Amino acid sequence: MDFSKQVVVVTGASNGIGQAVAMMYAKHGAYVVVADVDAEAGNRTVSQIRQHGGEALFVETDVRREDHIIHLMETTKDAYKAIHILINNAGKGLFKSPYQLAIEEWDDIVDTNLRSVFLGSREGAKYMRENERGGSIVNIASTRAFMSEPNSEAYAATKGGIVALTHALAASLSQDNITVNVISPGWIETGDYQQLKDVDHEQHFSRRVGRPEDVARACLYLTSKENDFVNGINLTVDGGMTKKMIYEE
Repeated sequence: MDFSKQVVVVTGASNGIGQAVAMMYAKHGAYVVVADVDAEAGNRTVSQIRQHGGEALFVETDVRREDHIIHLMETTKDAYKAIHILINNAGKGLFKSPYQLAIEEWDDIVDTNLRSVFLGSREGAKYMRENERGGSIVNIASTRAFMSEPNSEAYAATKGGIVALTHALAASLSQDNITVNVISPGWIETGDYQQLKDVDHEQHFSRRVGRPEDVARACLYLTSKENDFVNGINLTVDGGMTKKMIYEE
């Protein structure tokens, strides 16, 4: 898939899944805008992209803030004259008993994970609709939108909200030729992959724990111009883990 001269904005792109997404788009010829609240890590990602011959720009962005999102999209348009693809990846988790979870903590998770997706999509789409072929948005949710462990209420609520928001946006933005899809990753190891145990891998049908690059390749698929008939879907990238029966023999 060729993304030459396509302008791609990736939020939360300084590490983990977001960094892998940014690096992969750059590898395939895109101009990548790295958006993150962590300036040091974000600039480091840009340096890595440039060292490999790619083109990238860092924009310090707190995705909870509307003015930051507006600035991100304006800066991208000024620098590259267009926005073609947006990956709403930024997010955080908090696992705490609902009896102890403060409303301020709840609001912070909602603003970071869910509100940011709406703001990013709204502001990015304003520029995408100016393109001859529209654009593509991919939101990063989680399999925790559909299954849970205890004390994950805020995170689960936001990820479920992202899935619902995605098909609503797909309907609303279709008139402007903008596709909107969501990816729900399962276990994606962003730390030391070599420290994983056999039992970690074996609980997946694919016989391994996921890597950030697995999500990045899914982003490429969903935003490729040839795949514009794929719209409003949730693509689960989890090695089959959520399809596995839990009964012990």
